[in-house]
Amino acid sequence: MARLTSRFLVDLLIRRTEAAGGFATVIAAGDDQAGTILVQCRDRASMGQLLERRFAPGGRYVWEAVDPENDSDSEARAAYVERRRRTDPDLWIIEVDIANAPQLVAEWALLA
Repeated sequence: MARLTSRFLVDLLIRRTEAAGGFATVIAAGDDQAGTILVQCRDRASMGQLLERRFAPGGRYVWEAVDPENDSDSEARAAYVERRRRTDPDLWIIEVDIANAPQLVAEWALLA
């Protein structure tokens, strides 16, 4: 079975978020084919989880919360995202602003 490209998955997440009444945008575009995807969740502009799609043993992808220790610290989160971006130039950074964003991401992840 062919794997879906990162670009296709990002576009799908944006469309699903907008269809559910939320807002999603690309903060940083990564590699169209195989870039890692990092999702910054928000709910009415308040900070939510930071989720990253990672390759797991067994050939599957999993979503992990990768928030800094103090996840309410926006400076710590920004520093984490910047470090990830420096070490992985293929990284996609997507911001999703909708109620219960982690659930929307989980449902979207089932499609991929």
